[in-house]
Amino acid sequence: MQSNLTLLTDLYELTMMQGYFKHEEQNVEVIFDAFFRTNPMESGYAISAGLDQVIELINNLHFEKEDIDYLRSLGIFEEDFLDYLKDFKFTGDIYAIEEGSVMFPREPMIKVIAPIMQAQLIETAVLNIINHQSLIATKASRVCYAAEGDGIMEFGLRRAQGPDAGVYGARAAVIGGCVGTSCVLTGQMFDIPVKGTHAHSWIMSFPDEYTAFRAYSKIYPNACLLLVDTYDTLKSGVPNAIKVFKEMREEGIELKNYGIRLDSGDLAYLSKEARKMLDEAGFPDAIISASNDLDEFLIASLKTQGAKITSWGVGTHLITSKDWPSFGGVYKLAAIKGEDGRFIPKIKLSENTEKITNPGNKTIYRIYDKESGKIKADLIALVDEVYDVNKNLLLFDPQEPWKKTVLKGGTYTMREMMVQVFKRGECIYKTPKVMDIRAYCQKELETLWPETRRLVNPHQVHVDLSGRLYDIKMALLDEMSMQ
Repeated sequence: MQSNLTLLTDLYELTMMQGYFKHEEQNVEVIFDAFFRTNPMESGYAISAGLDQVIELINNLHFEKEDIDYLRSLGIFEEDFLDYLKDFKFTGDIYAIEEGSVMFPREPMIKVIAPIMQAQLIETAVLNIINHQSLIATKASRVCYAAEGDGIMEFGLRRAQGPDAGVYGARAAVIGGCVGTSCVLTGQMFDIPVKGTHAHSWIMSFPDEYTAFRAYSKIYPNACLLLVDTYDTLKSGVPNAIKVFKEMREEGIELKNYGIRLDSGDLAYLSKEARKMLDEAGFPDAIISASNDLDEFLIASLKTQGAKITSWGVGTHLITSKDWPSFGGVYKLAAIKGEDGRFIPKIKLSENTEKITNPGNKTIYRIYDKESGKIKADLIALVDEVYDVNKNLLLFDPQEPWKKTVLKGGTYTMREMMVQVFKRGECIYKTPKVMDIRAYCQKELETLWPETRRLVNPHQVHVDLSGRLYDIKMALLDEMSMQ
């Protein structure tokens, strides 16, 4: 969580930088796109997160004396290059999809326009940040979807892959839909609600379970959520919790934010039995919270079984994205500025069709059905292309271009997804508060059709290319095949 992450890079970025430095004519202005090829978790979408830390990275991008001394000690960098690094700073432009946005494969998450030395240096850190946080935000959105509106609390800090993953992963999880986190540092840094109750050790440190519950209720009468599975959930835990709740009521304490937490056993059965006991005792509004290695599939299963759980704590499977541990974002050269000041599109070839890049200076238009507000498709276009929503719009599959559809004018709306974040090295974008990003993300998710949000075999949203961009791509492919 240090502020200067300039050396958070792969060595070859620096060796290439020295190469460009030695061949000054090669340090031309370029465009790099950061994008991903496949939705994580076999989902129908992904959620953008991490832009705020990318901004922090760029704002603090500089080489300290000790950084340069370390690079000198490697014995592979020359003094003139090391002298150049003393005054190094980012001077380019950056465009990005805003945090909390729904996004799809092959469209730029971040676009960097800068001298190639600068664009190359930030590649590794940008991907490190965006890949991790977008992965966790996407996972969180799926977990929250499975909970059908119940609150999801993120509490995986102790299982996260280190402090940064815990802190920033919790931030991303809240962006994806969690109502709060157990990580106090995340709460402090980003003004996010922090939540938590007590551990089994609290119960075990007292002479008996009832005494432990009673002591806790005295300290936290307005947030009395009691962990009931230390000894026996139905024979001991729930009856003792009910006894304490009755005493609180008799003492004139208004019961709010109170209830029980289950952390082991058959959660469906135990929650249904506990609900009966709480209702019969006169506590129908008591919360039943559950934890214990939950993920979206287990939560969905418990919902199907009629579990009476209304609040969920999700840790390991969320903060590590246990079933899908990497996001797969890449960072590819898309254009180089020519002597005439215009960008020359560049393309990367591959025997794998999905690895062939989209060339040129691009932006993304999201196309919505005007009546429902749901996403029809995304369109990757060149930045100078202009569209009139009152005219018919031809869309086609760039992999199978004979598959076409025409949207009639007046039946759809369009929105440009990328915003400018840096202009000539200066940040011109203000990151919203995390809870505001979360609210924006919820609205974004509502633009997806239910078929795209389902957890298994979701419908994939079409990401199309404009006619001009497709023609440029095909021309470059033909040109490369003739070499």
